[in-house]
Amino acid sequence: MNGIVDIGWGSMCLGFLLLLIPVTALAYYRTGLVKDTLIAASRMTLQLFLIGFYLEYLFTWNSAWINLLWVIVMICVASWTVLGRTKLPVKQLFIPVIVAFFCSICIIDVYFLGIIIKLDHLFEARYFVPVSGMILGNMLSANVIALNVFYGSLDRERQLYFYLLANGATRGEATAPFMREALIKSFNPTIASMAVMGLVALPGTMTGQILGGSSPNVAIKYQIMLMITIFSSSLISVLLTLWAAKRRSFDSWGIKRF
Repeated sequence: MNGIVDIGWGSMCLGFLLLLIPVTALAYYRTGLVKDTLIAASRMTLQLFLIGFYLEYLFTWNSAWINLLWVIVMICVASWTVLGRTKLPVKQLFIPVIVAFFCSICIIDVYFLGIIIKLDHLFEARYFVPVSGMILGNMLSANVIALNVFYGSLDRERQLYFYLLANGATRGEATAPFMREALIKSFNPTIASMAVMGLVALPGTMTGQILGGSSPNVAIKYQIMLMITIFSSSLISVLLTLWAAKRRSFDSWGIKRF
């Protein structure tokens, strides 16, 4: 069999029936997540179809400026989502988070696409846009966890923070234990997944390449490099975001002073 077998519209409708399982369980235990689940599934479907339609033109045009603009839009959406999920003030942190994400993307894309893959054109749409999107998705998740843990820990352990300051520690030294906890909580899942990659599950990107006709050996090499790239970019973005957050005055944010 050559190429990917297309999924018909009828088969897609059958696939959506799988949602009855989680929706029934969530409704039975009165979690209040049924509406959110249905809205999220609907938004995902609409957004992906719109993106698929747009990507057809994006790949056809293959314009470096359009590709770069599209990635900047994704960075802005990801930054807004991070602050929305963490309930941190958008006005004070939106630009710093965008800068952190943009710097991470620039560093990793140049290294991965330019040095590892050795593309003739760094902004090649079929590589630059999907790889940047994959990196951003993982950066988003890591930053949401890291920021929630960082400020949650500060809120719970404020006495420790004040104790360290009273003993001559700088703000950076006083927040180091909370930084450490944020990094551990946000990257433990990724490290665990990386350790059992291939033994427990095949990642979606590798499966997609194999279904698309790529040799398993080629797909494996890409997946290894992508996992290392994603891990490194997520760590860079988390460090930059936490550093930017610490530079801001807690009083000016309108949240509890630590």
